[in-house]
Amino acid sequence: MLARMTSEPEEQIGVGTPDAFQRLWTPHRMAYIQGENKPTGPGEDDGCPFCSIPAKSDEDGLILARGEHVYAVLNLYPYNGGHLMVIPYRHVADYPGLTDEETTELAEFTKRAMKTLRVASAAQGFNIGMNQGSVAGAGIAAHLHQHVVPRWGGDTNFMPVVGHTRVLPQLLGETRAMLADAWQE
Repeated sequence: MLARMTSEPEEQIGVGTPDAFQRLWTPHRMAYIQGENKPTGPGEDDGCPFCSIPAKSDEDGLILARGEHVYAVLNLYPYNGGHLMVIPYRHVADYPGLTDEETTELAEFTKRAMKTLRVASAAQGFNIGMNQGSVAGAGIAAHLHQHVVPRWGGDTNFMPVVGHTRVLPQLLGETRAMLADAWQE
């Protein structure tokens, strides 16, 4: 998942004169754009990545912490560095469908995520929420997940606005290790 930035013009045979713009190449995002690993149906047996992540090691699954009913995991396609999600183990789509125990632990993990991000990365604010249903913007609507996105003053610049590109200062594995360590404190 490495991006490559270059000011050298790409060889453009037959497509005109190269321009002077720099390019930030992020080919790993193509999997997201094309819907790779997106569930094909409403059931947990339909390829739900949130159901398969807990079977992986913490490092391979980018898991920060595991509870009895929920787990915290880094978002594979983060809005900001440290963007994580709190996800129930049980395959459930709708917030009112959570048990009282799941709701409580989801809330506790969300609080812990905020504390962890403040300690590990000096987050100054947060966007926290769930997109319930695909019409509300849920990329994986079949399995409920709560986003915790750390924010800092000045973290928005021209790249996402003009270039539709996020610039992330750290690889996901490094972010996972840093936050998993801070989660334990």
